[in-house]
Amino acid sequence: MIPFLDLRAVNSQYRDELIEAATRVIDSGWYIQGEEVNSFETEFSEYCGTKYCIGVGNGLDALTLTLRAWKELGVLKDRDEIIVPANTYIASILAISENRLMPVLVEPDESTFNISVANIRKAITNRTRAILPVHLYGQLADMPSVMELASEHGLLVLEDSAQAHGASIDSRKAGNWGDASGFSFYPGKNLGALGDGGAITTNDEELAETLKALKNYGSHERYKNIFRGVNSRLDEIQAAMLRVKLRFLDDETARRRHLASRYLSEIKNPLCVLPNIVNEESHVWHLFVIRCNDRVGIQKHLQESGIQSLIHYPLAPHKQDAYKELCDLELPITERIHEQVFSLPIDPTMSETDISNVISAVNSYGE
Repeated sequence: MIPFLDLRAVNSQYRDELIEAATRVIDSGWYIQGEEVNSFETEFSEYCGTKYCIGVGNGLDALTLTLRAWKELGVLKDRDEIIVPANTYIASILAISENRLMPVLVEPDESTFNISVANIRKAITNRTRAILPVHLYGQLADMPSVMELASEHGLLVLEDSAQAHGASIDSRKAGNWGDASGFSFYPGKNLGALGDGGAITTNDEELAETLKALKNYGSHERYKNIFRGVNSRLDEIQAAMLRVKLRFLDDETARRRHLASRYLSEIKNPLCVLPNIVNEESHVWHLFVIRCNDRVGIQKHLQESGIQSLIHYPLAPHKQDAYKELCDLELPITERIHEQVFSLPIDPTMSETDISNVISAVNSYGE
């Protein structure tokens, strides 16, 4: 069986370095908010090209705390509208509603799966205060156009970069386009920890300082609390793991791009719709997502051929029980995407033979 993602193989490449990093933390005797977190925040901000990076407990917290910080700073208030793509993972929307803000779901560009700037424009009202573009599957949204539109209307931009570590447009990376950006380091991400983790990047000093307090019980100084904060801290062990893996991220991205190029050039099945990319640097191929009208049939065929595939995501957020108030929205593009998409393996440790076998299985479906 060719697995969708073999995390054991991914991390075994760096086993010695990871063990050395873990040992360094264990021997230090300092396990929360120490030098590993400080160093990772510096290294990741430099990688993204931003002034600040704030490590947090996970990707959802990265988005939620950023919106919360803007409320504390007085630039957002309850029931303000935040525009977000309708076909995202539910975490993007949870961050909005958790802050008593109003998610405004808009249709994506069907060819790229990313939010449509034209649809953002149509959704702006006098209550709109921010845009939350999601770099879905690893491809940057059209950030030059998003930022131009945001500037035109005086809107904040919070990037959801959970799947797009290292993606760029004109050499400007994910996390350095909006006013802030949330990252996830869930183990299956392109830059994945060995547990949960997340980070926020920004160039705004006041926002960064507010976030540093909010994630730590609302405290800048021990036992002095200026906000009603939370406990959402990237821990030392995970920061140490991420420091190791960050060094190899660009190499893994290059491998993912090679695998994707083979899929794009060699999959010829007319029953499948392949992803569309704007340019190579804008996509880091967290997922290779294709569409098929008979998703059940082709996934069954792949399984019988010894290939694991997954669905990202089977049910749109507005169809989830958690958001029953949104269930009557008319979002035909989003619903069609969620009914048709499935993801092929694009594990950077896959062999050329593995890729050839996947391509052959996809091409043989329907023969």
